[in-house]
Amino acid sequence: MTIPEKKIRILVAKPGIDIHDRAALVLSQAFRDAGMEAIYTGLYQSPEMIVSAAIQEDVDGIAVSLLDGQPLYIFAEIMKELKKREGESIFVVGGGCIEDRFKPQLERMGISGLYGPGTPLKVIVDHVIDMAKGTSR
Repeated sequence: MTIPEKKIRILVAKPGIDIHDRAALVLSQAFRDAGMEAIYTGLYQSPEMIVSAAIQEDVDGIAVSLLDGQPLYIFAEIMKELKKREGESIFVVGGGCIEDRFKPQLERMGISGLYGPGTPLKVIVDHVIDMAKGTSR
């Protein structure tokens, strides 16, 4: 008997007061189409709410879609909350309108991906699969 491979579980998060959730919805569907379990948090999520949902849902990773111009604060708070709640095994990928000048700091925090508008969905999906399998960091 073959044991089926565990489905990747990804939380798609939309933090802050940004109401532009089209990308988060499209990503959620792309993850589902790739065979993952995608959980979308909805709008107006705080970093604490995002991490709480991630832990409750026992996800492998969090995909954050961010357009509000405060990536350093939002991602730092998510990473701080993950550490506080012993969720460091949960990887975090980011995307949205993130200025290039912020990317080195975000990568040092442990955020990967950092995809912008126009990135092919396959690139993002493949990256999440690699992260979940531990073949990328």
